[in-house]
Amino acid sequence: MTPWKITGIIATAVIVLLFPLYAVLEKQRPEPAIRKGPDAAVFVGSGKCADCHRLEYDKWKGSHHERAMDAANEETVLGDFNQAVFEHFGDRSLFYRKNGKFYVRTPGADGKPDDFQILYTFGVFPLQQYLIAFPGGRLQCLPIAWDVRGKKWYHLYPDQKIDPADWLYWTNQAQNWNGMCAECHSTDLKKNYDPGTGNYQTAWSEISVGCEACHGPGSAHVQWAQLPEMGRPDLANAGLEVRTTGLGAKEQIAICAPCHSRRMSMGDNIHRHADFLDYGVPQLLTEGFYFADGQILEEVYVYGSFLQSKMAARNVRCSDCHDVHGINRIRSGNDLCLQCHKAAVYDSKDHHFHKTKGEPGKPVTSASGETLFEVGSGARCEQCHMPGRTYMGVDYRPDHSFRIPSPVLSLESGVPNGCNRCHWDKSPQWAADAVKKWYGERKRPHYGTIFARARRGEPGVLNDLVRLAQDRLYASIVRATAVYLWSTYPGQEITSPFLQALSDEDALVRHTAVRNLPEEDPEKLLGALGPMLYDPVKAVRIEAAARLAGIRGSAMTPAAKDRYEAALAEYIRSTERTSDFAVSRHNLGNLYTDLGDLDKAVSQYEKAIEIDDRFYPAKVNLASLCNQRGENDKAERLLREAMAVAPDMHEIKYSLGLLLAETQNYGEAETYLAAAARGMPLRDRIYYNLGLVRQHLKQDAGAEEALKTACRLLPENEDYLYALGVFYLQRNRMDESEQFAVKMAGLKTNSILGKELLEAVKKMKAAS
Repeated sequence: MTPWKITGIIATAVIVLLFPLYAVLEKQRPEPAIRKGPDAAVFVGSGKCADCHRLEYDKWKGSHHERAMDAANEETVLGDFNQAVFEHFGDRSLFYRKNGKFYVRTPGADGKPDDFQILYTFGVFPLQQYLIAFPGGRLQCLPIAWDVRGKKWYHLYPDQKIDPADWLYWTNQAQNWNGMCAECHSTDLKKNYDPGTGNYQTAWSEISVGCEACHGPGSAHVQWAQLPEMGRPDLANAGLEVRTTGLGAKEQIAICAPCHSRRMSMGDNIHRHADFLDYGVPQLLTEGFYFADGQILEEVYVYGSFLQSKMAARNVRCSDCHDVHGINRIRSGNDLCLQCHKAAVYDSKDHHFHKTKGEPGKPVTSASGETLFEVGSGARCEQCHMPGRTYMGVDYRPDHSFRIPSPVLSLESGVPNGCNRCHWDKSPQWAADAVKKWYGERKRPHYGTIFARARRGEPGVLNDLVRLAQDRLYASIVRATAVYLWSTYPGQEITSPFLQALSDEDALVRHTAVRNLPEEDPEKLLGALGPMLYDPVKAVRIEAAARLAGIRGSAMTPAAKDRYEAALAEYIRSTERTSDFAVSRHNLGNLYTDLGDLDKAVSQYEKAIEIDDRFYPAKVNLASLCNQRGENDKAERLLREAMAVAPDMHEIKYSLGLLLAETQNYGEAETYLAAAARGMPLRDRIYYNLGLVRQHLKQDAGAEEALKTACRLLPENEDYLYALGVFYLQRNRMDESEQFAVKMAGLKTNSILGKELLEAVKKMKAAS
């Protein structure tokens, strides 16, 4: 194989897709209490709970859970449908009623105005969205939502006009209820997606989030309750699939986590998973989703944030702050926090240094004079310790990591801090000086500093990441993120820490290690991941099977092969379930590439691109397959399209540079390889290829510099040493060539190339 063969981004993508669209669909609203669960228990509907659990039922009635979704009618629709007109970038939408039903006239799938009936409401506060039925069992969420507080229509993408071909357009997959939001807004949801036809037969037992969404199917419990009191078995055998009394903090949080987390689910929620990763894989603290210090950036909900907190470490649970049936906070203001924190210490001016409500003063205003924070709000615990962000235009969500404000981290890592959120007209340095004056120096370094340096690709961070991942005092999501970031330092000795992470007690750490283990040798990969096929947690064992797909079972024992095939079947089922998204089609393409079924791989990559034309990983991997088939024109077109979407993705520049070198377009190849090297300065192989290209261009100084950099980054790589030795030999620089030949000959591998090069140097010296 020539050194130019392009390298696709073949690693399985982990893009946790859960856009919070406050809306949902149903072909026909099914009657409750008729679909059986996985065993004898049946979902019976929340109404069956009311007689015995009236207090809890009354709290639930009218709550956000109870009104998470509903049929559109006079009682449930909050928006103005009285001939209301809304305009957005020249597109006019008319909201109206006809024959007692609700309609909107708005641009449809082709961009032309059409009339659509509103079938369902989605959400109730602070905004309400509306669902519209489309062919194939799809429910799509209208991008114009009702601002409940402001009593007006507004667009969820106010600053952009989205083209009908764009994945984000309201009739496309990004705004699809079945895949994006249904499983968290209805009870006992069965997605029922057919990857062959692309159609849905989505169904539920209860249209909104009812009692059984948390407690599991209730028929057996109802039967227990109907027995004479003296004839009932003890409460431990009361027929509920999900036990909710006497739980530890971790177990209670696990009940809430499936819906209150950004995650990639692997199947329908069966309500009784032993580990969260039997159901879904939570989003790590990665770039684009979280700030480097773990603060919320994208819509990640609260689970990933809460896991980072001291609260979680000390067994605080959701119900300590929230009424689990009505969802509201159990106390208002600082009283909520003062359940555990002493008022004399923490609810005092000595601690928060801010005015309290009622004290004289002026509110915090914007540059235009708009009030941002009222007088006294700075004394509220949540303002400093739960600074939030606004999503979907009007939905403010506090960060649940309960962090101590750290302006120093802003200076070190560019992350926001609670101080400058209010004191926007001051600098982070001003805030850091004030905090130091009040509270003294920060004593313990924060993992955000390490993550920020790793995101920038700074050298010398790897050891810090390893220590962080192995420190059990940090939360599992922090440790797993550190393991993930190890993979940003290719070519460095990291195998041993990865092998240790494979045996970690936390499933999220093990899963991350399996996914990112940098091992290409089949025998070593099987040795490392073969045991993971027996892991009790689903996400871990199916990821191991996917990683071992390239081995295809040939080197496995019969018992291991059986485990592999069973886990691989689980992986395919789980991925096909979410194959209405480009990322899952991409992952299937990766799998079939490893299995050697290139026709299936091409089909899956093409389907991913059809779903989302801007999903560049599928284009990069498809380009790699096209290159293998000799279809280099198509490969080049795909890579250029991918680079247009992700201009800062240096891997694409690298692949394009290699492809151009293979087609002997050395001038342009040098441009892209040099750009890739600048963007990924620790990737030794890029410098090697860049050195070879520059030799073709007779750029000797640049070629030497690139090859020397490759040798410095990976000092014992035979390819690099040989290339530099030959470079010197061809330019009659014998002593330098001999130096590299001797080094190669002395390698533990007993390099044949090194001996040949040394012999060539001796002959040329003798001839001269």
